[in-house]
Amino acid sequence: MAGPLAGIRIIEFAGIGPGPYCGMMLADHGAEVIRIDRPGGMLLPKDPLSRSRRSIALDMKKPEAVAIARELCRTADGIIEGYRPGVMERFGLGPEVLLADNPKLVYGRMTGWGQYGMYADAAGHDINYIALSGVLHTVGRAGEKPVPPVNYIGDFGGGGMMLAFGMVSAILAAKTGGKGQVIDCAMTDGSALLSAMTWGFHAMGFWKDQAGVNRLDGGAPYYDTYACADGKFISIGSIEPQFYALLRAKTGLDADPDFDAQDDQARWPLLKEKLTALFATKTRDEWCALMEPSDVCFAPVLSLSEAPHHPHNVERKTFIDVGGTIMPAPAPRYSETTADHPRPAPMVGADGEAILASLGHDAASIAALREAGALR
Repeated sequence: MAGPLAGIRIIEFAGIGPGPYCGMMLADHGAEVIRIDRPGGMLLPKDPLSRSRRSIALDMKKPEAVAIARELCRTADGIIEGYRPGVMERFGLGPEVLLADNPKLVYGRMTGWGQYGMYADAAGHDINYIALSGVLHTVGRAGEKPVPPVNYIGDFGGGGMMLAFGMVSAILAAKTGGKGQVIDCAMTDGSALLSAMTWGFHAMGFWKDQAGVNRLDGGAPYYDTYACADGKFISIGSIEPQFYALLRAKTGLDADPDFDAQDDQARWPLLKEKLTALFATKTRDEWCALMEPSDVCFAPVLSLSEAPHHPHNVERKTFIDVGGTIMPAPAPRYSETTADHPRPAPMVGADGEAILASLGHDAASIAALREAGALR
């Protein structure tokens, strides 16, 4: 794979969600990511999280398979694993073993709660991790229960993306004279970090510790979504005074004195009622024709089927075709380095023999591994 991470080798122990997302990001930017899959597992060609990998299927209950995994890790710059604390150690592949084999290795550990703490050994999912970090409390309408923001914040923003950043940082440190090390990436920690600005606003008295009553959580009339005449939605983000003035001009509300005091929170419910009624008078396309693109800070709320076809996304190639499936393109973009187009996820174990051959195993050795049930 071409890209700024070309020449970096990552071993990914198969998992779900944030671990594969981290592997996707590293592969998108040129790293060679070899995935150790479970026998009988499945990689779906339509799954973006598993794209651009090579796959070897090893039965980790077999000592021969553990030996192969260890051999692969000796050749790697980093590994990614997303098991509960202690699982890799039980395989005989804990940090003490692998860092002794490869002192420059970056050992990336992806969990929800972290490697230690009172919740460390408990099961959980994104909704639980962002609940404990305080993030979930901030998402929702005033007076209503918190709304799970899909699993974007814990699994992917605070998990997979945070681990990818940590992997690149630690690999860079190892490449410039430092040692290998373990990364303890917890989705509770990562999601808390994503909310840093909210914590800052709260400390400065600009954010109430209540959902749906603040500037950026749907409390403000000028920062919210609105239904249109056709049942579709638009988004408004006219925070700054000049953008708010343009919103009033575009909607004909510049003559309404109720809108003069932009940040009088006591009047926000009234202003929201007026905007709700106003935006319901035209279709989404009619509002797009009036405001798109402009400094109102406006965009239509597009569905998954609509977003790839919007002219802005088409021009930037924000979505791409990978093996006949539309999926988000790698991001961000580079001015000098061009990454390869992503490849669909492989079949589980499809690259096993080629990977073993690259390690120096001959046909007899590979056949013996198959006979032992270590390689599938």
